[in-house]
Amino acid sequence: MGKELADMTLEELWELFPIFLVEHDDTWRQQYEEIEGLLVELLSDCAVERISHIGSTAVVNIWAKDIVDVMVELPSQSDLEKAAEKLERSGFIMMSNEGKRISLNLGYTKDGFAEKVYHVHLRRFGDNDELYFRDYLNAHPQTAQEYEALKLRLWKRFERDRDAYTEAKTEFIKAVTAKARQEYAGRY
Repeated sequence: MGKELADMTLEELWELFPIFLVEHDDTWRQQYEEIEGLLVELLSDCAVERISHIGSTAVVNIWAKDIVDVMVELPSQSDLEKAAEKLERSGFIMMSNEGKRISLNLGYTKDGFAEKVYHVHLRRFGDNDELYFRDYLNAHPQTAQEYEALKLRLWKRFERDRDAYTEAKTEFIKAVTAKARQEYAGRY
């Protein structure tokens, strides 16, 4: 029997859960709908403002990690930690807690990824740059292809270093998000 996830070092976790990209999969939309329904149920007393499918699995026709990202926006006065605790009691695992942003996952096991894997990002309402980024990529296929090409270049280089992979994409994401916020000012 292997170590429990909580007992693994960051390096062991990156080895067990490497970066991997796959071609776009139309079932990601269905997986999002499934997790959205579960989150609505689990957070029924948390005054959720909006639940959204974000990340590359929400962008048409680009390669992505086979992990469905979901953003849950709660009112500014909400207790994000209370919402996170509810999810943890239902099997979600805390990934990070930065106070105003909490990330959890579902589908990580001590044997590797489950068949369906989710990242859930708890946020205050309005902390939603990811919605602008997603919408811009879906409306601008050339920019989406540039993002895909960047991710494909970084994949093997940072296959076992998620932090470096994420950091290497940051400049591109910030630039596109700034354009999106101008183009879609006031959308969210």
